Amino acid sequence: METLVTVLPIIIDILLIILLVIGIILLIKCIRIIDKARDLIQNVEDKVNSLNALFSVVEMFNSKIALITEKVTSTIEGFITKIFNRKNKDEYDEEDELESILEKEGNE
Repeated sequence: METLVTVLPIIIDILLIILLVIGIILLIKCIRIIDKARDLIQNVEDKVNSLNALFSVVEMFNSKIALITEKVTSTIEGFITKIFNRKNKDEYDEEDELESILEKEGNE
């Protein structure tokens, strides 16, 4: 029993020391993994920032092309509406002329 009382604390101390060493090793590995992840994230961030200029140029071209197509479509739409309005006015004028001729013939 006396040997158990003297040996048991030594075994517990040895196991605690081993647990502490394993904990320190795992902590060091976690720190290295975090540093690698930080470097990777920084690398990705640098690459994304370098592409921001490209994205802004693409966005500028997109807005210019949208503006140009809007102007072209509004011009074509205006031209088409003018053509149809002329036809409607011409048809209306012909109808007015026919009515005025019929009225003149009816009055005579």
